[in-house]
Amino acid sequence: MLSVQVGAAAVPPAVLAGMPRLRWGWAGAGLLALAASCGVGVLVGPVHIGVGTVVQTLVGGAVDPGQANILWSLRFPRVVLGVLVGGTLAIAGAAYQGVFRNPLADPYLLGAAAGANLGATLAIAFAPGTSVLGVNVVPLAAFVEGCRQDRQRSGRHHRGAETLQAPERDQRAFRPGKPAVSGAYALGRSVTGLRSATGLILAGVAIAAFFNSIQSYVQQTQTSSIRQVYSWILGRLVTAGWDDVLLILPYVLLSVVAIYLHRRLLDALTLGEDEVTSLGIPVRRVRLIVVVAATLGTAAVVAVGGTIAFVGIIVPHTIRLLVGRSYRVVIPLSVLFGAAFLVLADAAARTVVAPAELPIGVITAFLGAPFFIAVMRSTRAAAL
Repeated sequence: MLSVQVGAAAVPPAVLAGMPRLRWGWAGAGLLALAASCGVGVLVGPVHIGVGTVVQTLVGGAVDPGQANILWSLRFPRVVLGVLVGGTLAIAGAAYQGVFRNPLADPYLLGAAAGANLGATLAIAFAPGTSVLGVNVVPLAAFVEGCRQDRQRSGRHHRGAETLQAPERDQRAFRPGKPAVSGAYALGRSVTGLRSATGLILAGVAIAAFFNSIQSYVQQTQTSSIRQVYSWILGRLVTAGWDDVLLILPYVLLSVVAIYLHRRLLDALTLGEDEVTSLGIPVRRVRLIVVVAATLGTAAVVAVGGTIAFVGIIVPHTIRLLVGRSYRVVIPLSVLFGAAFLVLADAAARTVVAPAELPIGVITAFLGAPFFIAVMRSTRAAAL
């Protein structure tokens, strides 16, 4: 019998029978939505810059140096960062929902956000304004704290000190490939042997609660930094230059590609673990690869953007309701529409209370929840 090869496993065609495929119309709609949102993100701001100026800047035409500097140093990097963060959170949410067969799963399920929040809280409270080799210590601490527990529990320790140059240091931090979920993974395996996703989810909840308790204690004892902490926790896409984009780009690409290559296996997992195992598909290995890839991308974007809520739940579910439940559809469209959604949310965060900015997490919750409810009311719930 012919089979579809995905990674190292084969999915029998009968498993995918009846599941919708990605149609060019929806792919085009996703690309159009992404392009339109990027246009809005570039044009919106306290300084008016017209479409003609943006086009001339992109093609190397003669434009005002001040406006060109605003575009290349602030708006273009911020829009690209929004694309990377939004697309990664959406595809990670879809991947978690497929692996755990739980519609409420999101990218922060296994404690990655809790570890990052703790690291950022410690940095803001005890080392405000500090930088390491020109890199702000807050995203560095957020990422390192998200990874540190994994290395301790998985038995993998990176070499070297924290005085490495920024690119090498961050690559070593990501290198274990298991951001704050390795602790939950090890705990879940010790309890259930990974025979069920329930133990893994409960382990993630326990580890997240432990990190959150430490964070709450720090906030209560360092009250002067509470506002800054909450601003970071609610998410922001504040960037000057391309450093943050270049920092997370390789890890985002690795995460997205790995999840995309396993989209058919995620469809197979909807049958249940026993049925999938009987087909010769290595459930444990698939779960491990997808979880590692999703949390690697999540840790990267959380380190620079904070914990932006709702994107990983709203976008995949909306796609399921409108297009279909197959992960061959949900995975690619989550990247496109998740990126578009977050870029638009960031544009709104910059304009609602201008010249000040709202945390982008406020916008994603305020806009996302009512939109999701409206979609649910207009579409059959069976599509979930």
